[in-house]
Amino acid sequence: MTQRVYLEARRDYASPGLDEAVGRLLEGAGCRPAHGAKVLVKPNLVAPSNTALSCTTPAVVRAACLYLADHGARVVVGDSPAFGTARIVARASGLDQALKGTGARLANLGQTRKLPLSLGGCVGVSAQALDAELIVNLPRFKVHDQMFCTLAVKNFFGAVTGFRKAWAHQVHGEKGNRFESMILDVCLAMPPSVSLVDGVVAMHVSGPAKGKPYPLGLLGAAANPVALDAALLSVLGLPPDASPLGREAMRRALPGSRLEDLDFPALCPGDFIATGFEVPRCPAPVAFQPSRFVKGRLKSLCTRLRGG
Repeated sequence: MTQRVYLEARRDYASPGLDEAVGRLLEGAGCRPAHGAKVLVKPNLVAPSNTALSCTTPAVVRAACLYLADHGARVVVGDSPAFGTARIVARASGLDQALKGTGARLANLGQTRKLPLSLGGCVGVSAQALDAELIVNLPRFKVHDQMFCTLAVKNFFGAVTGFRKAWAHQVHGEKGNRFESMILDVCLAMPPSVSLVDGVVAMHVSGPAKGKPYPLGLLGAAANPVALDAALLSVLGLPPDASPLGREAMRRALPGSRLEDLDFPALCPGDFIATGFEVPRCPAPVAFQPSRFVKGRLKSLCTRLRGG
């Protein structure tokens, strides 16, 4: 079955042009919630540092919330950051201010529910995410030192709550394809979703928090996050299996995992220029060294205590 991916060129985050572009892409990708529908908007709120580049741009989140408000949806904007809480990161990034007047409520994803994994074991996932009627997934286009790129599929890993993300690295990392399989399991367990990637200014060289800006000038949307990721890797001139998640999706023969599955009603990947975009040359281990794991947990705790 052909998977549609909508790509649009966007040079900056200025409104009202951005609001119109986000609404147009969400509409094209099939995001038409019923009046009163319970919608979770899931941006990337990784940590309260370098937020202008590491997190989804607040103007993009606001534009999505305004579109959903026009449909009468009940909107919660939520994530479970690697460090701190959604509210702490939202304050640091300016997202809390951007959401004013949209009717959206900001929340930290919690209320953990166990999700069985296809390769054994389970992982704790937010019940708020699992119980939403629709998820609007808003990743930032970034490289990732461990997973090559963090795009639409990877952004659903944010539904794994709190310290369980770091623990999942330790339990499933460096064990064949277990880690990427877990992320696909989480993604596939989510309710119906539409993904829209913020690639107007992307992060390259290193990631997901401390890379460098790259003016990619792109917004992209699809109902199928696997298809959107395959298209975005193609923008970089790379095949879908260039990333661990792309390889896992192809191994499972998921719809949208192959370029020949994709249809581009608007712009095509070749319409974008990504010359000089740098991806990580040598992937870092998925599992953290014990000292780094402990240090990271202490840092997260301190961030929460400072942030209130």
